[in-house]
Amino acid sequence: MYEILSPAGNMEKLKTAVYFGANAVYFAGKQFGLRAGAGNFDYDEIKEAVGFCHKNNVKVYVTLNIIAHNDDFNGLKEYIQFLDAQGVDGVIVSDIGVMSFVKKYSKNLELHVSTQANVTNKYIAKFYADMGAKRIVLARELTLSEIKEIKDYANVELEAFVHGAMCISYSGRCLLSNFLTNRDGNRGECVQACRWEYEINEVSRPNQKLPIQEDNRGTYILNSKDLNMIEHLKDLIDAGVTSFKIEGRMKTSYYVATTTNAYRRALDDVLNNREFDESLLEELNKASNRTYTTGFYYKNKRKEQSENLQTSAPTQTYDFVAIVRGQQDTGLIVEQRNRFKVGDILEILSPSGNFNKSFVVQSIINERGEVITDAKNVQQNLIINCPFSLQIGDILRKKKD
Repeated sequence: MYEILSPAGNMEKLKTAVYFGANAVYFAGKQFGLRAGAGNFDYDEIKEAVGFCHKNNVKVYVTLNIIAHNDDFNGLKEYIQFLDAQGVDGVIVSDIGVMSFVKKYSKNLELHVSTQANVTNKYIAKFYADMGAKRIVLARELTLSEIKEIKDYANVELEAFVHGAMCISYSGRCLLSNFLTNRDGNRGECVQACRWEYEINEVSRPNQKLPIQEDNRGTYILNSKDLNMIEHLKDLIDAGVTSFKIEGRMKTSYYVATTTNAYRRALDDVLNNREFDESLLEELNKASNRTYTTGFYYKNKRKEQSENLQTSAPTQTYDFVAIVRGQQDTGLIVEQRNRFKVGDILEILSPSGNFNKSFVVQSIINERGEVITDAKNVQQNLIINCPFSLQIGDILRKKKD
């Protein structure tokens, strides 16, 4: 009934999300989606992705959520028919014209109304439900009490963002990128201009900069903190949300693994009436973030600072150094992703009971069978010691210096 919905910018991220416990994934094809900079999926990859996910009892949702212009409809009919034929579970749509194509040219695709459609009241939610929408991806500007009203009135599945980057504009409908760079964020080409550093001046004094700096690095007045609702999944459930969405198709496989694993564990604890595991808060700091906020969900917390005024650069406390590819008598076979050396303490990221266990690297053997003390080259296969029996897909990470 409840699902962790994870981002999949490419095939590796998709398989990572599935391995770490996602119930569903969302991604885009090469067009019609709002993350043109992600790897995205061609026709063959979509077919492979659907087969892989369904084999693992994971649902697949494809984004068709651009704010469409006339020429964007070229090829849309054939694309929808292709997605339908492959068994895609649902499509995420913001434009009513695109919705009409989905209803007309598919037989089995569920229609999910995108957050870009800005559903902020119960009446528009019911309107979409009456049009045939199976699910509403809620606008991010709603409180929990507003969400409950929508659920009670519209009686439609509700999906809500629980983690990741927030747009400074209304649920992502932004003109800033297009205005400054001629790259339309509403058609998948956002340059994240809200993350840039800005200065202002009074119009009659064009050469006089006004002192709006927080410190000597400047100010990032449009730069939002990241959303983090891992402590509050029970509140979202009580409000009527059944799908918990993690943002991040542009982010790394390590980010997908860390966030999916953490939210999987947190949701399982809620559903089994267990206390919240406080260590999961620190877990989310181990992946890329811009410090955290609960966004608009709690009316009494809206006065908390939601902008990250110091820097637009994300931070994280751990580096992803290797992924497990197998095990043999001589040790653990890993594919290196970042530098590590003998003497380093590595921590395990895993959906299994080995989660957060650690060990000291005592030996490293490279692809040529040479014993080395410092693994400097990335993307090579290595054999290292490990006292635990790990699974293919487990991740090894190292605390940043």
